[in-house]
Amino acid sequence: MEIADRRAVTIHYTLKDDGDKVLESSEGREPLTYLHGVGNIVSGLEKALTGKQPGEVVKASLAPVEAYGERDEQRIRNVPLRKLPEARVRAGQRYRVQTDRGPINALVTAVKGDYATVDLNHPFAGMSLHFEVTVVGVREATAEELEHGHVHEPGGHHHH
Repeated sequence: MEIADRRAVTIHYTLKDDGDKVLESSEGREPLTYLHGVGNIVSGLEKALTGKQPGEVVKASLAPVEAYGERDEQRIRNVPLRKLPEARVRAGQRYRVQTDRGPINALVTAVKGDYATVDLNHPFAGMSLHFEVTVVGVREATAEELEHGHVHEPGGHHHH
């Protein structure tokens, strides 16, 4: 069965930056299973994987626009420390913050007085990304998975 929209796809992957540094990898862990065609993974990787079958190895180099987008200075904001979930906020730390679009990870770049400067850009925004992916499996998604827009892991349904 080949990768197509509305199918559950299982992959092993390694993600590197332009300097060949590994940013993320499923090596030594469980493979990643995602629902294809609904934005669960970056658009450029979805495009590269469409039509592939189990056992195939795909290499894809993605410009920022096909991955996590360009860095957006509008996404750097000063927020009151009381809005952050931690009592002692430090520059260089990542915190989960609530936004009008749901929770996201924010990097605190500075702390001044009662305010922290936070960067809401994805850590890989503005970067060209290089994926090496091995397709492990492809199956039809269940009706429930399609309704929820993501894959349910074996042994139950967990929302994170």
